[in-house]
Parts: sequence; C-alpha cells; structure tokens
Amino acid sequence: MAHVKEFSVEEKLTSLVTLQKIESKLDELHILKGELPMEVADLEDEITGLHARQTRIEEEINGVTEFIEQRKNAIKESEALIKKYEKQSANVKNNREFEAINKEIEMQQLEIKLAEKHIKDATEEIAEKAVLLEKAKKNISVKEGVLSTKKGELEKIIVANEKEEKHFNKLAVEAREHVDSRLLASYEKIRKSYRNGLAVVPVERDACGGCFNAIPPQKQSEIRQHKKVMICENCGRILVDEELHNNVEVK
Repeated sequence: MAHVKEFSVEEKLTSLVTLQKIESKLDELHILKGELPMEVADLEDEITGLHARQTRIEEEINGVTEFIEQRKNAIKESEALIKKYEKQSANVKNNREFEAINKEIEMQQLEIKLAEKHIKDATEEIAEKAVLLEKAKKNISVKEGVLSTKKGELEKIIVANEKEEKHFNKLAVEAREHVDSRLLASYEKIRKSYRNGLAVVPVERDACGGCFNAIPPQKQSEIRQHKKVMICENCGRILVDEELHNNVEVK
C-alpha cells in the first residue's frame, strides 16, 4: 500500500499562503484589466449619445431651414397676389370693390411682414443651434480621442498581462495540488466572502491583516508555534505569523 505523506501544519499553512499570494496577483491583474473595459464601454455609450445629439440638432436645423424656405415662398406668393390686386384696382367700378381690393393688399402686406419676422427669428434659432452643433462635434472629437487612447492602453494591458496571467494561473493550479483538501475548501469559502479575496492574512502590528481586529498576545504565540490552524474570531480569515507570510515569495 502506497505511503501517503502527512504534511505538518507549518507546511499546510505555507501552501495556503503561497496559493493566496498567487491568486492575489491574479486579482490585481483582473482589477487592472477590469477597469479599462468599463471606461471604454462608458466612453462608447457617451459617444453614441453625443452622435444622437448631433443628429438631433442637424435635423432641427434642417427643419428650421425648410420652415424659412416655406416662409420665403409665402412672401413670393403674397407679392404675386399684391401685383394681381394692384392690376385689378385699375379696373374697379365702385368704391366698394376698391376697398375690398385694398383690404386684400393690406392682408398680404401683413402676411409678408409676419413671414419676414418668422424668417428673422428662425435665422437666429439656426445660429444658436449651429453653436450647439459645433460644440457637440468638438465634444465627440475629444471623446473619440480619449476612447482611442483608452483602447490602446487596454490592448497593451491585455497583451502585457496575458503572459503573466497564464503564468500565475499555472502556478495556482500547481499550488492547489499542495493544499490540504479540507483547508482548500475553507480557503475558497472565505475567499468568496470578501471583495479583496483575502482568506489567509498575516498578523501585523498585533492585529488581523484582514479586518485589523486586535489579536491577543496568547493567540499570537499559538499562531507562531504552527501547531494548528488559527482563525480570526472577528472575520473568520485564516491567520499566519508575519515571518511565515514574508518567507513565501511568488515570482
């Protein structure tokens, strides 16, 4: 029957610390890579919104321009009617017809003045919208420049981290093989409970390196003896002494 080697508590803790340090490195890489994609996505959404705003302003300008053309055509129609009425006034037979034609001429003159006012107001509106359009275009240009830079940074990070990530993933697989199965299960459960992924922490300055709760001197002494796995009573993390933690190096 094959002999199964029994690992000491110190060896078990060393394996755990090794795994924790490797996976903390992976966490750092994921965080670094994880921020830029969100920034890129946000910028892309923002640029999409700005393009929509630009399109809306352009459509509004086109609408006002069409309105101006309609008013100009209305002026031409009124001017044509005035000429027509003026010719008719030369052939009127009585005052009643003359007054009726004059009223029609006055009506068309008022229509022309109103149309001219509408054209003036619309022209001012176009000038205002043109300023907004120029600002929107400049904003898009700036944002697209930032997006291009961010995409470039992300691409570099992905390329640079790909090698490191593969390296640390390989180390993590190897490290897991050396961790006691029951300890590994506890480690993974604790690790999932905290956003920073720290399940194994050193005692630093007489406190837990995870929650910073004070560790009594007696318990610190037991931790240094490596006779059993010690847990922080406050946060549940696995505690190791600072010396053991510092002796573990991950390259």
